[in-house]
Amino acid sequence: QVQLVESGGGLVQAGGSLRLSCAASGGTFSMYAMGWFRQAPGKEREFVAAISWGAGSTNYADSVKGRFTISRDNAKNTLYLQMNSLKPEDTAVYYCAAAFRGEARYNSRSSYNYWGQGTQVTVSS
Repeated sequence: QVQLVESGGGLVQAGGSLRLSCAASGGTFSMYAMGWFRQAPGKEREFVAAISWGAGSTNYADSVKGRFTISRDNAKNTLYLQMNSLKPEDTAVYYCAAAFRGEARYNSRSSYNYWGQGTQVTVSS
């Protein structure tokens, strides 16, 4: 059983940056593909970015490509999401998720087995 805890959310002005972290425990972190999803009020939870378990290949939603960077530190059992040039439409609760031996192409919620509780990101205009 993998436990995931997100942190790093907050309030930032448009154009600013935030770095989210997701601390994992209870499993062999390096064996899991990891993903970030987000959910805005009244909307479905949507894919943001993913990183594979092996070579660390990455995949991004078109809406964040070039602005967000997903990375992982297997020695620290931690996943990161560096978010630059933030826009008001990036406002959402951000969730990290884990998929055993998964791939970066996993962009659907059903592909992931474990989820964190989420962290709020609010971007003011």
